[in-house]
Amino acid sequence: MRANDRVPEGKSPSGTPGADGAGLADLLQRSSRGDSEAFAQLYDATSARVYGVVVRVVRDPSQAAEVTQDCYLQYWEQAARYDPSKGSVQAWMTTIAHRRAVDRVRSAQAAQDRHVLYEARQARHSDDVSEVVVNRFEADRVRRALRTLTETQREAIEFAYFGGYTHVEVAGILNIPLGTAKTRLRDGLIRLRDFFGGEER
Repeated sequence: MRANDRVPEGKSPSGTPGADGAGLADLLQRSSRGDSEAFAQLYDATSARVYGVVVRVVRDPSQAAEVTQDCYLQYWEQAARYDPSKGSVQAWMTTIAHRRAVDRVRSAQAAQDRHVLYEARQARHSDDVSEVVVNRFEADRVRRALRTLTETQREAIEFAYFGGYTHVEVAGILNIPLGTAKTRLRDGLIRLRDFFGGEER
């Protein structure tokens, strides 16, 4: 492949003698038999158009150059598979170029999607771990706080604030006057407030 070779005098503007449909077919046929000189001429005659097809799809010039080289490797390896009855050499080459360009875009997008998904999972995992740590920390603080209460205060607090019972229901469960239940709850809450206030200081 000699994309930068000087075009000799007497050659057609496309870069090779008779680089029309018949000329390209002849070059491709010779390439299929391992004729590297014919393949170099085929490259010179078609590379600009193949690159143009690719770059319109992938957008990035450096990636387009890579895909174009991949295309020519495929042309070299599959030259014998070309079937003139299914279209011109240029159409065959263009189809392959477009397909490889689309594959490159899809591959890049899939890689990006995997990266985004991985980052999202990592963030979600981090959030989950943080939440577990916070919850455990808070639960531990509450347990320590409850240990500072008297047994009667703790009992009333647990029924009212963890069990969801009303003051009247707490009094009934503990079989104590409503005023007594309210006093235990009030005193318990004061001690909890003092405990958490002391921690913050």
